[in-house]
Amino acid sequence: MTRIRMRQLVIAAESLKTADYLRTVLGLGKPFADPGVAEFGLENAVFSIGNQFLEVVAPTTKDAPVRRFLDKHGEGGYMAIFQTEDLAGARTRLDNAGIRRVWNIDLDDIAASHVHPADVGGAILSLDEAHPWNSWRWGGPNWEKQSVRGHLAGAIFSAPDPRALASRWTAAIGKPVTTNKGQTIIQLNDSERLIFEDGKREALSTFCISLHNAMKALERADRLDLHSDGDGVVIGGVRLELNNLETASAG
Repeated sequence: MTRIRMRQLVIAAESLKTADYLRTVLGLGKPFADPGVAEFGLENAVFSIGNQFLEVVAPTTKDAPVRRFLDKHGEGGYMAIFQTEDLAGARTRLDNAGIRRVWNIDLDDIAASHVHPADVGGAILSLDEAHPWNSWRWGGPNWEKQSVRGHLAGAIFSAPDPRALASRWTAAIGKPVTTNKGQTIIQLNDSERLIFEDGKREALSTFCISLHNAMKALERADRLDLHSDGDGVVIGGVRLELNNLETASAG
């Protein structure tokens, strides 16, 4: 079966001050600023956690798509990037399902397709194929040196009809929808999954993150007077559900 994994989660923010909060609370390394995102009217900061990534994007032009997102919804979860080892097959699946690809790129070390957000809902979906598998151009040339111990264990989407939203994502990703203890889930692999819950609108609402010491991160959030609740803290409109590495599980 074709491997697929969560590789990068993205927050849309009014400014990169949100990235500063993210770095301080999670104890992250120096971020990478990708000059290529200027094509989309953006500036960004990309942090590495293990061999996965958290990104904050902020608009630099009035007509940037992220500007429209912020005007409509405010800061929040904007994009989820998944790594596949068969992008050609994924593109065929998207096309056959009538799911529009709005941006495509094919480079020597990575290829990617962004999906129209209206066709899946909740966030922009990107499917990317990197060569070699463990590389990641979007993290910058030195991401391994800046990486901290951790893992992106999953993401939680909210929707008035979670099952319908999950069905659209499974059509795009190619992984089945299952139900476990009343939760609607797409299990990507042994350690990563997407969860779909009831909510007022379709949104990428929560990032599930495993850290070496989640309690210290929550303490740093409290010192910054950020909104925290139990095992989570809200930064840039996204709830970060923080768990210790040895006990972490999405949701």
